[in-house]
Amino acid sequence: MTDLDRAAARRDIADALVKALDRRHEVLDVIVDAADRNSAVAAIADLLGTSHAGSEAVIGLSFDRLTRDSRALIAAELEDLNSQLTFTLNERPAASAETVVLRAFSGEQDRDIFAARIDELHTAGDGSGVPAGSLDDEISSALGRLDAEEAAWFVALEGEEKVGLVLGELVDHEVEVRIWIRPDLRKRGYGTAALRKSRSEMAIYFPAVPVVVRAPSV
Repeated sequence: MTDLDRAAARRDIADALVKALDRRHEVLDVIVDAADRNSAVAAIADLLGTSHAGSEAVIGLSFDRLTRDSRALIAAELEDLNSQLTFTLNERPAASAETVVLRAFSGEQDRDIFAARIDELHTAGDGSGVPAGSLDDEISSALGRLDAEEAAWFVALEGEEKVGLVLGELVDHEVEVRIWIRPDLRKRGYGTAALRKSRSEMAIYFPAVPVVVRAPSV
C-alpha cells in the first residue's frame, strides 16, 4: 500500500469514527440487535455508509474515545487528512485489498491476460527484460519454471474479472516480484492490493526467501 493509500485508509477510518460518534445511539442499537460480531460490523457499515475497515474500527472503539477531548482529536485528524489528500478511498477502492484475490496462473485459462501484458510491454515474462517470444513459447517457459518451483505466477481477480498479474521469479536467492495491472484499470489501487496479497503467497511458495519488488504496482 502506498503512503497515499495508507493516508486515505486512515481518513476513511477517522471519517467512520466521527460518523459513529455523532450517531452513537443508533450505532449502539444495531450492535445490540446484531446476532454476532460479523453481523454487527456489517450493520454498522450499512448504517454509516462506510468501509469494512471503518466499521471494524467503530466496533473496536473503547469508552475513553467517547469523551469530548477524544472526539475533538479524531475530528482534527480527519480535517488534517482531508487537507492532505485529493482523492477518497472510494476512488481507489481496491487498495484496501478487501475484494482482490490471487489465483494461480493457468496456461490455458489465462492466455488472454498474459497476451495483453505482452502486447503492452513486449518483454518476456521471466523478468529478464529481453524481448518476448511467441505467446506459446512464453507460456511454455513459464510453466516449466513453475513446475521446477523457480517461479510463482498469479492472476489478480476482482470477482470473476481478471485485473492483472503477479509474477514472481526466483533469482539469486531472492524472489523478484513484478505487478502488472490492465491499463484500463489502473489508478484504482489494484496494484497496491495485488502486492499486499502477493506477500503471503510468495511466503508459501518460497519460505524464508527475501521478496524484492522489481516493478511498481499500478
